[in-house]
Amino acid sequence: MHRSPCEAVSPTTANLLMVALTILLAALVILLFQLPQFDLGSLSKTPSFLEIRKVNHHNEYGSLNYDSRVTLYHNGTRSLENDNLYAIFYRNDEKVACEIETLNGYNFVPSHHWGVQTLGGLGCSGSTWDPCEKIAIDFTDGTFRPGDLVTVEIYERPKNILISRNSRTA
Repeated sequence: MHRSPCEAVSPTTANLLMVALTILLAALVILLFQLPQFDLGSLSKTPSFLEIRKVNHHNEYGSLNYDSRVTLYHNGTRSLENDNLYAIFYRNDEKVACEIETLNGYNFVPSHHWGVQTLGGLGCSGSTWDPCEKIAIDFTDGTFRPGDLVTVEIYERPKNILISRNSRTA
């Protein structure tokens, strides 16, 4: 069998081209259907409906006394029942010695919540904490110092589920 100089036979090259073409077509089909992306890293993150807006170290008269007033802002979209919420605070990743068993200002009694002097603001004045409302928590003076990392976790009863976490440098 005689072949002309213009003809060539290469089954290896043909097989490689067919595999490459098949992979390319499969990739196009996958992109066409836009399969959902599975981001396993986002499963460990706690959604945050709040942010620590401010950590105040000065008293009402402007004197530095490490007043430790923390202002929380509700930046979420749903109203939350204050009686079902409780907060745990951390200073530099260590739990702060205080108890905030409710975010309802009417049910908050300072004598039962050691480590916190007062709880105030629109967010705790009714039965719900609505979006765009603030809660101010006045801790015992000296609880937080400038440069401390302040973290708050908000839990919801009855299942005691962590529903929000936020941190800020004081």
